[in-house]
Amino acid sequence: MSNNTTNPQTKAKPKVERPRLHKVILVNDDYTPREFVVMVLKGVFGMNEDQASRVMITAHQKGSCVVAVYARDIAETKATEATDAGRGAGFPLLFTTEPEE
Repeated sequence: MSNNTTNPQTKAKPKVERPRLHKVILVNDDYTPREFVVMVLKGVFGMNEDQASRVMITAHQKGSCVVAVYARDIAETKATEATDAGRGAGFPLLFTTEPEE
């Protein structure tokens, strides 16, 4: 018999980090009609009339406004979809994304 004492092996759990979230930001411009911005916010981001109006007014007053926070791929897809909706209608509507801090 051997006197080797071995510790039970413990399995190291890999540390899984949650994916970094990204903010979708509405950038104000002086050309896109307010009603159109509200329509895009409702259609792309699923906001109701009141929520969309508040986001639009905040962006208008402050220059930009965080619309929502998503995983990176979703944020980029929604920002592109919303920006493309504006471009398709001939407006310079712009949504950007950036990592949440």
